[in-house]
Amino acid sequence: MTLVQLEYVIAVDTYRSFVAAAEHCFVTQPTLSMQIQKLEESLGAKLFDRSRQPVVPTEVGEKVIKQARLILMESKKITEILQAEKGEISGELKIGVIPTVAPYLLPDILTLFLKKYPKLQMQVWEHTTERIIQELKMGRLDCGILSTPLQEFGIEETPLYYESFVAYVSKNSALYQKKMLTNEEIAEEKLWLLNEGHCMRGQVLNLCQYKHKLSNEGTFEYNTGSVETLKRMVDVNSGITILPEMSILGYEEEQLDHVRYFKSPEPVREISLVTTSNFVKKQAVNALKNEILNIVPERFKTKKRKEIMGFEL
Repeated sequence: MTLVQLEYVIAVDTYRSFVAAAEHCFVTQPTLSMQIQKLEESLGAKLFDRSRQPVVPTEVGEKVIKQARLILMESKKITEILQAEKGEISGELKIGVIPTVAPYLLPDILTLFLKKYPKLQMQVWEHTTERIIQELKMGRLDCGILSTPLQEFGIEETPLYYESFVAYVSKNSALYQKKMLTNEEIAEEKLWLLNEGHCMRGQVLNLCQYKHKLSNEGTFEYNTGSVETLKRMVDVNSGITILPEMSILGYEEEQLDHVRYFKSPEPVREISLVTTSNFVKKQAVNALKNEILNIVPERFKTKKRKEIMGFEL
């Protein structure tokens, strides 16, 4: 049994295809298949059901693959130890970020981070919370930037900041005349929401106990994963939407005229750096955490007089 064989097995499990796994590992498909077959012969067990498409692990294969992922993850810690001795941060760092955080946090962070650590290669994916958790557990991501708490077994959360929710209100809404809002006041308004799968949707629904109803008078439901689209829908079609405060930091005065904060306790979401409990690349992840804390406004770093909004995965 070799680490290379385990890597090939994990690749097949990940891509559910011997051809795609070989491409990912930069080897020919016969080479990859031969190595997996050798491993199966040495173990005396078939790891994959090749009669099915896509390929799926056998019952014992699932157990072996789970252990293989742990073995490879632990083996990578040797490189981490050597890098720590040299005082360098290099290699790859794969990050998953939810779409309601990524465009407002990452552009400034990435520019500073890559200048400071030029030997580090960063790969960033925008995914839903559920997808990021899955990718972390599969070892495809090193860390995630998510709204927490998750209460997910095997996942560790390091809170970074507490971001208030604000209302973006149409001039046609009665709420436009108010300086600050309460949860109850937005419950009966026409509310533009993110589509299913986004954790912020659940937080907003919890915030106002909103029950989404469509009337029979020409209304429609618009499914989007973009905070900016929600704001535009309010501008054009009236109603209100809920935005994360980070998204309004660059607003012009005209746009800020539409923004209303909530009365105390302010509804907020906790944004955390999330990893598996046995994650590798601790130096790079800690460096990323420090850069985020350096750029986040000070008022975001306390949760006093704020209420963290939960959500359902």
